[in-house]
Amino acid sequence: MGSTLTLTAADGHSLDAYLAPARGKERGAVVIIQEVFGINSHIRKVTDQYAEAGFRSIAPALFDRLGKDITVPYTDVPAGIDLAMKLKNDETLLDMKSAIDYVRPAGKVGVVGYCWGGTMSYLAAARLDIAAAVSYYGGFISNYLDEQLRVPVMFHFGEKDAHIPLSTVEKIRAHHAQQTYHIYPAGHGFNCTDRASFDAASAKLAFERSVEFLKQHVG
Repeated sequence: MGSTLTLTAADGHSLDAYLAPARGKERGAVVIIQEVFGINSHIRKVTDQYAEAGFRSIAPALFDRLGKDITVPYTDVPAGIDLAMKLKNDETLLDMKSAIDYVRPAGKVGVVGYCWGGTMSYLAAARLDIAAAVSYYGGFISNYLDEQLRVPVMFHFGEKDAHIPLSTVEKIRAHHAQQTYHIYPAGHGFNCTDRASFDAASAKLAFERSVEFLKQHVG
């Protein structure tokens, strides 16, 4: 459905991205931010999913600063986290901005991120020129609670998430009480069809809520 293209960040770094054109009436654009496993088949499917919902959708390859075509199997979470921790947030945000700027001709832009990408989507809501953000189980958000969110954010968390206890979710809510929160009877990574923690009902509901949220704030 989609295709691969090359973006250039403001500091001159070149990175790949997977672009999926909107199906039907275009509603604006969405930038999909990867988990710590890279731009794999699942992230491309998610990008296609948002394109089917009417958004011009793009997933920048944020691991390209470390090497081209890097993906990590879901069975090796430590390796993925190690890669993500080698990246600098400011550089990652530059890469995200290059994707945002590329799809901006479609209209307003939202950002949707998963896992590590959920944290980066949160930071985008504070630091980048976007209309809205959706954050799925962002595991490092609690490290950045003093960020001033400039746009509406929808948060999705699993009540059985061993990495993000509900007490942490409440800390986030306390700092950003005006935002939207949803808790699901699921664990970490519940949206990913390729992980053992996939929860079909929770994933479906979260996607429906995310699309309605983005329709409201993006187009």
